[in-house]
Amino acid sequence: MVTTTSTERALPELDPYQEGCPSRRVLDRIGDRWTVLIVGTLSTGPHRFSEIRRSVQGISQKMLTQTLRGLERDGLVTRTVYAEVPPRVEYELTEGGRSLCAPLKALEDWSIAHFGELATSWDTYDSIAR
Repeated sequence: MVTTTSTERALPELDPYQEGCPSRRVLDRIGDRWTVLIVGTLSTGPHRFSEIRRSVQGISQKMLTQTLRGLERDGLVTRTVYAEVPPRVEYELTEGGRSLCAPLKALEDWSIAHFGELATSWDTYDSIAR
């Protein structure tokens, strides 16, 4: 079976449960912890690199750079360079990136709401002698 997009380009039927399905790349991107946190940060509007790094504590400069480049390649983030001295660079979510905010916010909210249950489960599991 073939699916078509608005540009009428034929795409294979996508099923992320099948090994080798290209849609897994999408899940890898949006399921990455750094992506979740960066999209959450950018959901409030454009940010400079240093602002994102301060907001997403624990991310290395290298990982932030790689993740932003990946998000830009995926069309979820735009990078704008302003001709100023010193140069100013801002990152902003595209329409596609903004469409991720609600589902990722739901995951964030779920993780906060259920943290206590999970922490209890972790302690119980870890206390069992193996």
